[in-house]
Amino acid sequence: MTKKRIAILADIHGNSIALENVLKDIEFSGGVDEYWLLGDYVSIGPDPIGVLNRLTALKNTRFIRGNTDRYLVVDGQPWPQLSDGEQDPELLALAFRVARSFAWTTGAIGATGWLPWLANLPLEMRLTLPDGTRVLAVHSSPGTDDGFGIHPNLTDDGLREQVSGVTADLVLVGHTHVPFDRTIDRMRVVNPGSISNPLPPDLRASYAILMADNTGYQIELKRVDFDKEAVTAAARKVKHPAAEYITQFMRGERRTDWMK
Repeated sequence: MTKKRIAILADIHGNSIALENVLKDIEFSGGVDEYWLLGDYVSIGPDPIGVLNRLTALKNTRFIRGNTDRYLVVDGQPWPQLSDGEQDPELLALAFRVARSFAWTTGAIGATGWLPWLANLPLEMRLTLPDGTRVLAVHSSPGTDDGFGIHPNLTDDGLREQVSGVTADLVLVGHTHVPFDRTIDRMRVVNPGSISNPLPPDLRASYAILMADNTGYQIELKRVDFDKEAVTAAARKVKHPAAEYITQFMRGERRTDWMK
């Protein structure tokens, strides 16, 4: 009988401290056969190179891109962009801070030769589990690595619209930083949550373990604590332009629009 144990990780955001704790937890619980990585590896965190070195040293890995990975290798950044600030002066200061943060990470990644690796990451991956379950993995929602994503506040109709037309039995997503496991019209949608930059109320790192064999599969959502003060100290030490923003995540002070 074919058996697989797979770790699903998303939204690491340059946080090697949280990542290391998660990897130790995986090994402590018996290890895995594969790692599936769902994007947002390096931006908005103090140690982008450490994260990439650690992830690419793992055996049997599969990677897709996240929106913040794409921003590093194309001419763009998340809202608000500098052009938005030119149209609305009230947005100019925020647009400048966002630009500085992504420029810092681009410089670090570019200086160490990682930009081509990021540029070659695919939008999605499609796999089949031993029992025939069809899997689609994408960072945000089917067809895109950006937007609001698939989040816990979606109604059944909203979730149904997000996965409409998808030829898969199991959809894996990241992006929203909140674990999520729902089934709609016999399609299961699972978000492992984020390794870093957590959203309240639970500020621990989160990931998922998928156990599959010829008879079916199971998914377990897991939580691991990490030293958030050490992360904020690391951000200040490297003079990260978004150090205060990162600190707000570590303190549970950040929320996204869909949470309001």
